[in-house]
Amino acid sequence: MEILKPGRAPGAREQHDQQVRETVAAIIAAVRERGDAAVREFSERFDHWNPSKFRLDAEQIEALVASLPPQVREDIAYAQAQIRRFAEAQRASIQDFEVEMQPGVLLGQRQIPIASAGCYVPGGRYAMVASAHMSVLTAKVAGVPRVVAMTPPLHGAAPAATIAAMAMAGADEIYVLGGVHGVAAMALGTETMPPVDFFAGPGNAYVAEAKRQLFGEVGIDLFAGPTEILIVADETADAELVACDLLAQAEHGPESPAVLITTSASLGRAVIDEVDRQLVSLPTAEIAGRAWRDYGEVRLVADLEEAAHEADLIASEHVEILTSEPRYFLERLHNYGALFLGAGTTVAYGDKVIGTNHILPTRGAARYTGGLSVGKFLKTVTYQECTPEASAQLGIVASRLCELEGFAGHKATADLRVRRYSRLSE
Repeated sequence: MEILKPGRAPGAREQHDQQVRETVAAIIAAVRERGDAAVREFSERFDHWNPSKFRLDAEQIEALVASLPPQVREDIAYAQAQIRRFAEAQRASIQDFEVEMQPGVLLGQRQIPIASAGCYVPGGRYAMVASAHMSVLTAKVAGVPRVVAMTPPLHGAAPAATIAAMAMAGADEIYVLGGVHGVAAMALGTETMPPVDFFAGPGNAYVAEAKRQLFGEVGIDLFAGPTEILIVADETADAELVACDLLAQAEHGPESPAVLITTSASLGRAVIDEVDRQLVSLPTAEIAGRAWRDYGEVRLVADLEEAAHEADLIASEHVEILTSEPRYFLERLHNYGALFLGAGTTVAYGDKVIGTNHILPTRGAARYTGGLSVGKFLKTVTYQECTPEASAQLGIVASRLCELEGFAGHKATADLRVRRYSRLSE
């Protein structure tokens, strides 16, 4: 493999990560100790936002929704119909069942929705309307009875389109609040905000780190930090299209990796030149350019097999395949958040409207988890039931296994049932 364009050195990233960890820990500690007072202090400091209440009431929500042009509301409804349909198909695929293992022994599985979920929709730089569909709507399709939605103010005001998307998706509570202090408030609870059991949603490096530090006190969906894109391309790919798709994800933030793996040296060099050309006129060039400078990479590999190997090592959030036979990679790739096959399927479709969920694993987490889905909001639990006769039979084997492991108390519970229930079957 040859590196045609390197990214930022790992040591520089680790130094930044350490600063993020320390900042997040201090904010969480303050919210834990001082509750609402700390939340209000950080909101004023970071967002210049200090309303009388962070939670919106029904009249405020209705007014914000009504302020949007009809076309915007229609587009939100269209996107949510796509996402709802896919989420409902996911839910239908997750089944309860009961099986009789042997006569008199019933084992079963149930899917129980989490009682309360917090859905964080990032903001600040952009109005992340689509993230409201992805988290709130998915939680509601799963059957979560209490869904708390939260988003930071945008340019000093409640972001109307995001609030509308939250409301249309079925959020039970909506807060205009953001950042680590907002995440901590949902997870820990404050005087005015009951805590949630589970937390979902993407965010910047600070929000992702807050989720990591709070995990255990609250459940989390996955580590969804700064957006990532990996494109695998061969000599048939178009340099303009490749560069455009790389920059589309790089504009999410200055820490967003955008990586190209290609079997064509000429394409790789053409993409580097094309990125520079497009940055001249791209309105978000300041952000996308920094991301490309620090986290953009172009890697040259010998063949498609090596490309697949390298892609699985990176385990990117989004993997886009721009080769002559995209489905070659459907069977060969294993580590990714979402896979986009062919030039007609840009990552932006997945971000906004196609129907699959865009809250996906980053920083290599695709090695062990997929993206947000209905299943993340469900608890898979089991139950067991034995007739007396079956219990007597199981007890004989259980007693021996308990003795083998040295669990005398466990053995006693099995032996007791053998003594009692064996008489019933005689």
